[in-house]
Amino acid sequence: MSIVNTVARLFNRKAKKADDCKPEILQRKEHGISRRQLSENALKVLYRLNTAGYQAYLVGGCVRDSMLGAHPKDFDVATNATPEQVNQLFRNSRLIGRRFKLVHVLFGREVIEVATFRTSPKDEHNSQQAKTGDSGMILRDNVYGTIDDDAMRRDFTINAMYYAVDDFTVRSYANGYQDAKDKLIRLMGDPETRYREDPVRMIRAIRFAAKLDFSIEEKTEAPIKVMAPLMGQIPAPRLFEEVLKLFLSGNALVTYRLLREYKLFKELFPLTEQCVADDEFAARFVEQTMINTDTRIQSGKSVTPYYFFAALLWPSLQRVQKEFLEQGMPPQPALHKAASRVIEQQLVRTSIPKRFTIPMKEIWDMQARFEKKKGKKASEVAESNRFRAAYDFILLREQCGENLRGLGNWWTKYQDTEEYKHIAANRKPEERHTKKRRPRRTNRGTPNDRQRSRRSEP
Repeated sequence: MSIVNTVARLFNRKAKKADDCKPEILQRKEHGISRRQLSENALKVLYRLNTAGYQAYLVGGCVRDSMLGAHPKDFDVATNATPEQVNQLFRNSRLIGRRFKLVHVLFGREVIEVATFRTSPKDEHNSQQAKTGDSGMILRDNVYGTIDDDAMRRDFTINAMYYAVDDFTVRSYANGYQDAKDKLIRLMGDPETRYREDPVRMIRAIRFAAKLDFSIEEKTEAPIKVMAPLMGQIPAPRLFEEVLKLFLSGNALVTYRLLREYKLFKELFPLTEQCVADDEFAARFVEQTMINTDTRIQSGKSVTPYYFFAALLWPSLQRVQKEFLEQGMPPQPALHKAASRVIEQQLVRTSIPKRFTIPMKEIWDMQARFEKKKGKKASEVAESNRFRAAYDFILLREQCGENLRGLGNWWTKYQDTEEYKHIAANRKPEERHTKKRRPRRTNRGTPNDRQRSRRSEP
């Protein structure tokens, strides 16, 4: 009986896999996507690829969000044309990537990302086409296949949907359309295998759950807490970009709480997690940072990455600064040394470009300068290009219950004075912190040296 059951399970598993490979074809009236929801530039890319004889589809989040009635900002295209063929077809394009070769087609500020259909690598493929690490993580993925192959390589079922501009249909794989209707996030394939292939899929599951208000399917969420340490394998520059997507999309508070629940936040911000776990003020400060970030973004305002990172690392900075103060170091040197240490340790997990670390340190440094309110000291503070961000930081600290003896209120009133209005009107534009290239030096020697050199030539 057990043998019969085993055979039945294997048969059902194979049948289910075969069904996943067969797309559900949704007509225009079923999926509800209108071309008016889509980027004109993305449509241009599809039309040109089709005209050149290639298959081309919008894929992933832009299809999912359009179907849900949202207005996507980013549009991805999948095609059977190779990256080199796409690059030749569009003069306004560039090839990017080694691990996963892509083409970016540029229309001013809008970038349409075009990827070639991928398939699973086989033994005959060399390391330049496909490469996997010892833990199972995909290091290179440039083996091309069909649209059916490509669908099986997608991360979540809700992203395995392809929109065709030639007949306005959507191809939905692995029950993706139904999962979107059911508000369910489900991985394609075995969760543990897929997380080992790319651990970033764990935080992507959290991001989609927070952004879309979806639930994570039971089998998809089960391994996350145990496999969270795999995030340590991901390059720090890639995680910096993922952090911006996680927290600067208008769902920071929900995202933060889910990341902590699934043990992922400590993999991104280990120092902050230590503070939040045993310090009530730190926990309140980080949550309020998330709330304020959401409020600004939802009201159409921007949040600069350096301000967000400065706030997220502030509890860690205070803790380290306190250690230096207890060693007898003066306050400002202690702050500067603590800032360098905290940023250095954070860079191990998420790289932060220098154009952001410099203003982070300036915001922290200005916190003490805000206490100098007399005479020229106040105007010197107000003249700083980082004044507004540092002022908002003061308000955030007070908002979380820190007693700053009315500093926020004083500086709020100061901004109504004619003195401040004159300073603000004449403040220099923010300078970019870029490294200037030094002119190349050539050592030609003295005239006598050059004369001797010519004499020695044959």
